[in-house]
Parts: sequence; structure tokens; C-alpha cells
Amino acid sequence: MKILILGSGGREYSIGLAIKNEDAGHELFYQSGNGATDAIATNIDIKDYNELALWAKENGIELTIVGPEAPLVDGVVDIFKSHNLTIFGPSKEAAQLEGSKVYMKNFLAKYNIPTARYIESDSIEELYKFTDTLSAPIVVKADGLCGGKGVIIAQSHDEAKKTIGEMLSGKAFGDAGKKVIVEEFLDGYELSMFAVCDGKDYILLPAAQDHKRVGDGDTGPNTGGMGAYAPTPLVDDALYQKVKDRIIRPTLDGMQAEGAPFEGVLFIGIMVVNGEPITLEFNVRFGDPECEILMPLMTSSVADMFYKAATNRLGEIKVSFSKQYAVGVVMASENYPYGSSKPAEIILDDVHHEEIEKYTHISFAGVSKGDDGKLYTTGGRVLLCIGLGDSIQQARDRAYLRCGQVHFAGKKFRTDIAYQALQD
Repeated sequence: MKILILGSGGREYSIGLAIKNEDAGHELFYQSGNGATDAIATNIDIKDYNELALWAKENGIELTIVGPEAPLVDGVVDIFKSHNLTIFGPSKEAAQLEGSKVYMKNFLAKYNIPTARYIESDSIEELYKFTDTLSAPIVVKADGLCGGKGVIIAQSHDEAKKTIGEMLSGKAFGDAGKKVIVEEFLDGYELSMFAVCDGKDYILLPAAQDHKRVGDGDTGPNTGGMGAYAPTPLVDDALYQKVKDRIIRPTLDGMQAEGAPFEGVLFIGIMVVNGEPITLEFNVRFGDPECEILMPLMTSSVADMFYKAATNRLGEIKVSFSKQYAVGVVMASENYPYGSSKPAEIILDDVHHEEIEKYTHISFAGVSKGDDGKLYTTGGRVLLCIGLGDSIQQARDRAYLRCGQVHFAGKKFRTDIAYQALQD
């Protein structure tokens, strides 16, 4: 099958790598890919979605997989479908579940899906008034897309009000903050769950836990994610069932009722409070770095799962996962997430250790290839080192062994990924 993957990060690299490793003779293309994807696929550079759809048709692309949220919110799926192309991802209308936090919160309320108490408004007076009814900390969210950074947890009422003012003025997040949500802070533990959906049916993947803050011990500012592990032992069968019954099923039924059937990945950010799953947010694509650890755990065909979901035939397949654990550690550039860094050459040691060779790999993200053929850091999150093992500890140890084989000036990474599962 000829498969086109949209995106250039570690998430998209990991999807392509998993499909390549199936050894089923698939031919892969990336739009636009990164400096390392040309080792597993052909990179193309067509930015206009209509032109891209025409290229896909002319080149016999049988499946397109959309990685990031921006093309989905911009309507790339609708464009491809208008050309009778098979594409995995939600329509522009359904992508509002991520594109607008106001739409998402109002949807949750309408269909009685558990979520935190909230208000959404563009009135500073209304937002301040509701803020005064809450106890600190207080959650303040910009309505639109902010690259995973539009959620602020204010530690005081004064900080919350200052954040609201900065968002509404456009100072903090531009147009994305012209409407703001203020909601109660939930005290529990956070999980990432992913349901691959075809409009009516879904497959729930193993729950993961990621690490948003830049520093060890969850210190420093939020990032796009510094590492993740799966499956997490913090979820049992009873909790999975609650998520299915109270969140996923009513969401798919609700989107059908709204005339926007949800196809693609429903990413549910969950806070577990006293054993009960509460919906923090929806995203409409795989999380990054969670995707990088879920893909290598799949033992059934990744390509087939995406294809059957894109053709509304998920009910025909069974998806299976290994009994192993995966841990992914993000290696970031020197100034991440505070600012950009100078490009630095990436040096990878030759792997001589059988354990590292067999149970670890690298997913490349913010990298480019120089004229000299060498890889250079060009993004904030440069790459991920992924380790597999029969326990979380073993998988983590292997991931960090692989980190020791990667070198570039200013490299930074957390040393405590998966600590939540190992602290006992």
C-alpha cells in the first residue's frame, strides 16, 4: 500500500517506523517529514492541501494519515475526501473538539460527560466573578490552538486574573485567547487515553502517562511533553470500563447527533479523582510523546488499523499489543522551552550492546539534514529514546542506556521519566 503521512515530528516518525517494521512492502511518503524520515520514506514538500490531494491522487496514495492537529483543524480531511481519497482523521467540524476548548467544554456539558466546573466567556467581569467562587489553584485556558501550551494553572486568584487579562488582550496567545475558559482545579492523577475511532466503533489503546514539565520532579514550565510510559499500572479494568461507558461512547454518539461523526484518534486527557475519571480535555490526534511509546507496543498491523478506521470498518479487526512496557525519553535542545537554540550536530554512537540493539530505538523529531549529510538539531524536542522491557523499570533503564549514546551540544532531558509508577 502507498501511504502518505502528514507531519514532521516524533509522532509521525514513530507511525512511519511502525508501519515500515511490519515488513509488508508498504511504500511511505511524508509531507513534510524531517531530516531523518528520508531513511524510511520519501519526503515531499507541498504545503497547499488541494495541491497535496491532487499529488496523492496522481501518485496512487491509498491511505493518508494526519499526525498534527493544525491540518485537521484547517480541514485537510474534508479536502482529501472531496477528491475521493482515503484519509485517517476527523473532519474540520469534528476537529473542533480540539480546535476550540469552548466547543469541547460545551459539548461535554451537553452530553453529560464528566468534566470540571467551568465558565467560558470573553467578558473579563464574568470571568473574574467566577474565579472568585473557586479555590486556588485555578485553571485558565485559551480557547484556540496553542501548541499544547494554552493551559495555565494559576496558584492564586491574582495570578488567575492577570492570566485572564493577558489572554483576552491577545498578549499571551494572540487570537487563540480571545475567548477564555476558567475552571476548577481537580486534584488527582492524570492519564492519557487514546481511542481510534471510525465514527461508530472504536478501539481503546493502553493508557499512558506523560510528563509535561521541563524539569525533574515536575518542575519548571509546561512543554509539549518530556517523556512518557505505557501501559500505566494506575489503570485497572474497572477504570477502563468507566472511561468507555462515561466518556468514549457518549462522545461518539454525541458527535453523530451533532452531524459530525468522529473519525480518527480521540485523545482523552483524564484526571482520576477518587477512582472516577473526569475529562480534562480532548485532542483529535495522538499525543506526542505518547504515540512514540504506543506504536512499538502494537503486535497487530498498524497500517491495517489506520486503514480500517479510515474506511469505517474497525469492527472487522482485532488489535493486539505485546505484554511489554515502553518508556520514551525526550532529548531537547539547550534553550527548550524558553526559546530557540543554535543548530547542533547530532552524533550517534555505534550500538555494540545486544540489549540496546534489540530493545531500544530512536524516534527523530526536531532534526534536519545538512548539506554534509549529517543530522542537526533544529527543533525544541529533538528526538526520543525509547526502551522496551518486561517491567517499567527495565524499559526505563534501557531507554536511558540509549540516551547515553546520543550526543549534541546543549542536550537536556529529564532523568525521572516514569517515576510515578516506580516511586512505591
